[in-house]
Amino acid sequence: MRTVPTTRISTKGLTVWRWYGTMQTLVVVGLAIGLYQLFKWLDFPAWSNVALGASVVLFAFLFIYLFPKIRWNRWRYEVREAEIELQHGLFIVKRTLIPMVRVQHVDTTQGPLLRKYGLAVLTISTAATVHAIPAIPIEEADTLRRQISELARVAEDDV
Repeated sequence: MRTVPTTRISTKGLTVWRWYGTMQTLVVVGLAIGLYQLFKWLDFPAWSNVALGASVVLFAFLFIYLFPKIRWNRWRYEVREAEIELQHGLFIVKRTLIPMVRVQHVDTTQGPLLRKYGLAVLTISTAATVHAIPAIPIEEADTLRRQISELARVAEDDV
C-alpha cells in the first residue's frame, strides 16, 4: 500500500471549522427554543425539556469540538509529478488519486471567514469530478495552483 500523504492543512482550518460548528449550533439553539415553547404550550413533561437541552449540548460538543478535530487530523494531501493524492474523512477515511493528465483547471476560493484567517480552498476540476483541498494558507494555495497547472500541462504534452 502507498504511503499516506504527508502535507496537512493549516491549523487555522480547525478554527474555521469550529466557527462553522458554532454557527450551526446557533441555528439548532433557535430550533430548540421553538421546540421548548411548543413543549411548554402542549404541556409536555419536564424530562422532555431536559432531553432537549442535553441534545443541544451534545450537538454543540460534536460540531464545535470533536468533528472539526477529527476532520483536521485526517485531512492530508500531496502533489506529486504525476498525480495528486487526497485523504480525508470523518468516520470513513477516503483516499483519492487524481492523475495530472485528467486535471482540467485549478481554482482558489475564499469566503469571508477564510479570508479573515488568510486561508483559501484549492479546487481541482477534472472532466468527471471536482475535488477541494480546504484551509490552505493563501500564498501556498496560489503556489499550488500554479504548480498543478504547470504539471498538468506537462502531463498533457507527454500523452
